[in-house]
Amino acid sequence: MATDTELAILFADVVGSTQLYEALGDTRAREMVGICVDIMRTATEQHAGTVIKTMGDEIMATFATADDAVNAASEMQRAIARHPVLQNETKHVAIRIGCHFGPVVLESRDVFGGAVHTANRMTSQAKAGQIITTLTMVEKLSSAWREAVRQIDVATLKGRSHEVALFEVLWQTEDITSMLPAISLARREQHRPRRLLLRYQGEEIVLDEHRTNVTIGRADDNDIIVKGNLISRLHARIEASRARFVLVDQSTNGTFVCGVHGEEQFVRRDSLPILGEGLIGLGRAPERDAPQTIRFVCEE
Repeated sequence: MATDTELAILFADVVGSTQLYEALGDTRAREMVGICVDIMRTATEQHAGTVIKTMGDEIMATFATADDAVNAASEMQRAIARHPVLQNETKHVAIRIGCHFGPVVLESRDVFGGAVHTANRMTSQAKAGQIITTLTMVEKLSSAWREAVRQIDVATLKGRSHEVALFEVLWQTEDITSMLPAISLARREQHRPRRLLLRYQGEEIVLDEHRTNVTIGRADDNDIIVKGNLISRLHARIEASRARFVLVDQSTNGTFVCGVHGEEQFVRRDSLPILGEGLIGLGRAPERDAPQTIRFVCEE
């Protein structure tokens, strides 16, 4: 008998399993995949989830709440990342996870519905070590987890006529922070930047505890409007979180960040920390006197 309900749906799979079999051979690769599936199953059960099915290197699970799903997903990633056998292989083994919350039909120990397809497509959007989810799922999370989520992209999913926002769960930040002794945290807090100054064409924007987000792009509704053929409508965001500043690129052509000593970093559909001072270029490397260049300074 079919039952209608709402659940969090999670898919997780081993990244690059085909290459894993080629690199390690069938017996060793099967052992590695088996370890990953066991970890994913255990994490699901530890966080009140139900394993619906396993399919080779993939697991599908459901949870009553969004927090349960994200707790399980984070535990999966942490356990995979620190597993001694998986870490010591020449080719490091990693998983990717996608999840969504929505209406489903329960029937014969299986789950059906559009929410299941959406969750599965979130997995296909994820990279190794990532947990990707939807706005619907984010809205169901507790405030503590919502603070550890960032929007990283928008995508058109198969079967959808409109774009869907993609969100990443930053599971590593909390894990690292919780492992640090209190005295180390205090010392780090003393040296973290308290303000980020952004200067563009004579104007200045300050990010701090009062203002925590700025958008950059060629659309007129951005905080910093930069025109150019290589610049996306919403090209990038800079966020302040826990006294850190992070640039999140959402563009087609990427963003360049150059430090005062000439060191250059490039990011596309990903993020990187903003440290010290330097220049930001949208779609191309920044030139000091170019009108499209954004200057930044982190201040303590």
